[in-house]
Amino acid sequence: MTSKRRNQYRQLGLIIAYYRKMKGITQEELAESVNLSRTHISNLEAPNMPTSISLSKLFDISDVLEVPIKNFFDFRE
Repeated sequence: MTSKRRNQYRQLGLIIAYYRKMKGITQEELAESVNLSRTHISNLEAPNMPTSISLSKLFDISDVLEVPIKNFFDFRE
């Protein structure tokens, strides 16, 4: 995995964590809502663990957090 891709995964995870916290839900609650493990959500949000996620699950997370999917890709360079 390239450094650029690792950085993109890191930013995606941090953005998901930001919106999840703004919504006031736990990793466990988000995981249950989108049928993933809490560990997978935790790994996704961890800045030092580039973790992939399917587009379908990302759409599910977008729905649960009530955030337009495009907001997850507003990476800061």
